[in-house]
Amino acid sequence: MKAISFSAPRKVETITMPAPQLGPEDVMVDIHYVGLCGSDLNTYRGLFPLVTYPRIPGHEVSGGIVAKGEQVPESVNEGDRVMLSPYSHCGLCPACRAGRPNCCQFNQTLGLQRDGAMTSKFAIHYSKVFPSKVLSFQELALVEPLAVGYHAANRGRVTEVDTVLIIGCGTIGIGAISAAARKGAMVIATDIDDAKLADARKFGAQYTINSTKENELAVIGELTDREGVSVAIEAVGLPETFRLAVDAVAFAGRVVYIGYAKEEVSYDTTKFVRKELDIMGSRNALRVFPAVIKMMERRQQPFMDMITRIYPFDETAQAFRDWDAGPGKFTKILIDLTA
Repeated sequence: MKAISFSAPRKVETITMPAPQLGPEDVMVDIHYVGLCGSDLNTYRGLFPLVTYPRIPGHEVSGGIVAKGEQVPESVNEGDRVMLSPYSHCGLCPACRAGRPNCCQFNQTLGLQRDGAMTSKFAIHYSKVFPSKVLSFQELALVEPLAVGYHAANRGRVTEVDTVLIIGCGTIGIGAISAAARKGAMVIATDIDDAKLADARKFGAQYTINSTKENELAVIGELTDREGVSVAIEAVGLPETFRLAVDAVAFAGRVVYIGYAKEEVSYDTTKFVRKELDIMGSRNALRVFPAVIKMMERRQQPFMDMITRIYPFDETAQAFRDWDAGPGKFTKILIDLTA
């Protein structure tokens, strides 16, 4: 069967590999769409330290179940449209013992630490598939990145009494915006791109700030009676946005970091103590795929608007070249493995 492989940085190849074997608790999935995210772009560029080559990408995945092992429960059926959870967990490390397998010490995410699902077919344990009778295959490919943002809102304990700042309005930021708005919070979103800020408003941000045109802290001060936001969620991964989250949050506030900074970040740490901040990392997604699917099934927000372009399988290399040349032009790229 066909698959896409990063043979080395900036080298995307179509390879032929054996069809996967179906275990007794596995389902076989015909892959329809794979979404590309920032980790894929960094893998293409050779900038993702956790990736070795060659590597098959693909962790934002949708497809249809075409076969199941003899020990798969009756609730999982051939013909189901599903998305795939791309994470693994050991069950033994401190995170797993604490009931937080999303940050398992030994997690191997599809397409990053282990080969992913940019293939014709993929076999996976039945517990890793989540179905929907309502969502299309394209919509299902959006669930995983939206769930990462949704989980960040959960980490920040967002409620209807909060004012939440979302820094970065890419797909994961949109997930955090949608979740915070769904929980009833007042949402402020900031980005450097007016088009992404327009998307943020579609998904529930009441206020938006273009940081290239406005002083973010000044605007946030005006919107919060100089108090600051109760929760700041960072979804960019730059030293300046890491510091902005701490500067913008109120005393006794919560800071949630999703983004990975590519360089060291320096802080005035007196703010951590004086404000008595809760500062949290947010990794992957924890038990939120069904909630995100239900949110999308209500069709109250235009999730399909996030898809900038769909490339056929044979143009995957071109998709990466285009994205590498103009990353700001894309919110979400999907690869159609059926085309």
